[in-house]
Amino acid sequence: MRRLRPLLGAALALAAALNTVTLVAGPSPAAAADWPAAKRVQKVTATIKVTGTRNYDFTRFVGAGALGGGDQAENQPPVLELADGATVSNVIIGAPAADGIHCRGTCTLKNVWWEDVGEDAATFKGTRGSQTMTIDGGGARKAADKVFQHNGPGTFVIRNVQVEGFGKLYRSCGVCKTQYQRHVVLDNVTVKSPGHDVVGINPTPYGDTARLTRITVLGDPGRKIVICQKFRGVTVGEPTKTGSGPDGRNCLYRTSDITYR
Repeated sequence: MRRLRPLLGAALALAAALNTVTLVAGPSPAAAADWPAAKRVQKVTATIKVTGTRNYDFTRFVGAGALGGGDQAENQPPVLELADGATVSNVIIGAPAADGIHCRGTCTLKNVWWEDVGEDAATFKGTRGSQTMTIDGGGARKAADKVFQHNGPGTFVIRNVQVEGFGKLYRSCGVCKTQYQRHVVLDNVTVKSPGHDVVGINPTPYGDTARLTRITVLGDPGRKIVICQKFRGVTVGEPTKTGSGPDGRNCLYRTSDITYR
């Protein structure tokens, strides 16, 4: 019996070890990425016009001279202007940021980071409903008003993006001299309070739509951030709010698409 006791003890220890499970939390679909460090700094006194595909290798662009504004003044020039079909990647927009980046048609922004948003981070100024502006990866901080502005027609895609401190993450132009039907698609986006609206669209009278999946909201226990704000868009005057929340027609998402942490 004495010989069996060590064996029995070892067997019990092995059984206990096999029944011990360590749970390791994996990253959420909208897990925030680390903000990149700039490899170099370039002052920009006149808008850089981009065609084709450019990888800027984490250059920080800082506005100077005519681009030295970092406030909310309207009609500021952009730091970068992308032609129809252009793509930029690995860009950091520092402060002052002027009006960030403009797209003149279909364009793609990959892994672009705005450290302190000026007037807007990026504006879609397309001319055809078939055009698409895509923001894929990256993030934005300190947007007193809008992060992404949609002035022309077409579809705005925002995915794998994180935003900290914002007025509106996306806004279909509320008062433009020429209005269009616009569409926005958000997927795998993290927003951190303080903030007001994740998207603002004009279902009335233009038929805008917003489709949202995998949205994570941080630091908003009272759920004050509006996920999908609807407006009556205008060509003069001021837009008015017409409601909010999923409706199956214009604000296209389910409550399960939104995660609060």
